[in-house]
Amino acid sequence: MVIDEKLKQENQHLKKKIEKIKIVVTDNDGVLTDTGVYYSAKGEEFKRFSIRDGMGVERLRKHVGIGTVIITGENSGSVKARAEKLKITEFYLGVKDKIKVLEEIKRKNNITEENIAYIGDDVNDVAMMKLIGLTATPADGTIFIKDFADFICSNNSGNGAFREFAELIIAFKANK
Repeated sequence: MVIDEKLKQENQHLKKKIEKIKIVVTDNDGVLTDTGVYYSAKGEEFKRFSIRDGMGVERLRKHVGIGTVIITGENSGSVKARAEKLKITEFYLGVKDKIKVLEEIKRKNNITEENIAYIGDDVNDVAMMKLIGLTATPADGTIFIKDFADFICSNNSGNGAFREFAELIIAFKANK
């Protein structure tokens, strides 16, 4: 596809990193959602997710055999429901120490940091991004994170940023 070739041309400097990727790990709030949370008197009611980002999860799995893992500091039923809808079997809710979870992900999947791609959006993602093989942030990721991202998406949080990152990986890994 034309988009694949454009992504490859513009990001040749990431080729070696992308070739090593075996799994994509994503933060939830501010990556898969638009950073908004809707509350009522009962508490959190719902979050908005992008259908396009969901297609990115499916395309990674279908076209290059790469699974997606969600890590979030929130204990949110909507995240669990979204993960199940997308057939994401590995997701971590209520995480306070992402590095500890990273160790579990590596052990569970028999991989190293260089085999992981990570997309995050805020200061609580910096420690992860310092360790990971390939990193990204949405266009509207905070100023704290952009210096640690290998790839800054042109799309915003919850509006196709994850899909764009997924397509970058697919562009380099599909039909090798």
